[in-house]
Amino acid sequence: MDNKTVGGRRVALISDDDEFFRMALSSVLTARLGFSEVIATQTFDGAAEKLSNRDDVEIALFDLNMPGMNNWQNLRTLRECFPGVRAAVVSGSQDRNDILMALRVGLHGYVSKGLGVSELSRALQIICEGTVYLPSFFPDLPIGGDELPRPPDNEPSNRPDTGVLADLTKRQREVLEMLINGKSNKAMARILDVSEGTIKFHVSAVFRVLRASNRVEAATCGARLLDHARM
Repeated sequence: MDNKTVGGRRVALISDDDEFFRMALSSVLTARLGFSEVIATQTFDGAAEKLSNRDDVEIALFDLNMPGMNNWQNLRTLRECFPGVRAAVVSGSQDRNDILMALRVGLHGYVSKGLGVSELSRALQIICEGTVYLPSFFPDLPIGGDELPRPPDNEPSNRPDTGVLADLTKRQREVLEMLINGKSNKAMARILDVSEGTIKFHVSAVFRVLRASNRVEAATCGARLLDHARM
C-alpha cells in the first residue's frame, strides 16, 4: 500500500487553468485509477498552498501554460519541499527542452495532453507506481544545440534584473517585499491569510530564484532588484 493511502483513500492534485481539461483528467484519476479525491487549482500558487496544507496528496500534475509556471525553479522547489509527492507535467508542449527540463528538476514524468484516455491512464499509473514516464515521441524529437537553456544554480545568470523578478509568482513577489521589510514567516502568513507551510515554500522559492542562502541575502538582493525595476 502506498504511504499516502489512508483507509483506502487516494488523493491527487491537478493544477491547470483549463477547466475542461481539469474535469477530464479528474475523471480519469477517479474512474480509472481509483482516486477518492482530486484537488483542482488554476495557478501554481494555489497548488503550492494546497500541498502545504495537505500531507495525503499522492500525485500532483501541472500544466506548463498557466499562471505561475513561467519558472522551472518553482517545480524544483516543489520537489524539494514535498519529496513524498509524485509530481509530473501534463502539457500540450512537445518541445524537447521542456521534457529535458522536467527530468532535470526531478519530476516523475512528462505526459502529453494529446494522449487518448487509455494511454493517459497508463501513463499516470506508471507515475503512481514510482517509475518515470516519458512520452513515446521523445526519442524522435530533434536534438537542438541549445538544450537546457537556463543556467544551473551554481552559475551566474546574465538575465537583466527585471527578468529575475519575472521568475517570481505574484505570491512570491509579495513574500519578497515582506521579507525585505523584515517580516517573520508567522507575520507573513497572518497578513496573507495562508499557512506558515505555504510561506516556507515561497521563501524557499525566492531563495532559489535569487540564489540566496539566507534571509539577509534574499532581502538585500531583492531590495536592489526592486529599486532597479522602479527606476
